[in-house]
Amino acid sequence: MFKLGDIITMKKPHACGENRWEVIRLGADIKVKCLGCGHIVMIPRAEFNKKFKKVLTQADQVKTENEKHYLKKSQLMPPNFIKRNEE
Repeated sequence: MFKLGDIITMKKPHACGENRWEVIRLGADIKVKCLGCGHIVMIPRAEFNKKFKKVLTQADQVKTENEKHYLKKSQLMPPNFIKRNEE
């Protein structure tokens, strides 16, 4: 499906006209960032699953130098359960 840092597409484009989003947080809500204007939106997972279309680029294959608004891996927000398991 999708994971942290993936570039995805939704069924409808953002108001700026771009239809590519970066997944920056996973959990009960999904936080995505528009790669056209940098706007961040948090969507409940159930609603996100209805609006999600497909993964365009997986996180490990993204060329960050070509993406103006793409976040670095250190800036991404891993789910809370991953933090708890690492301690």
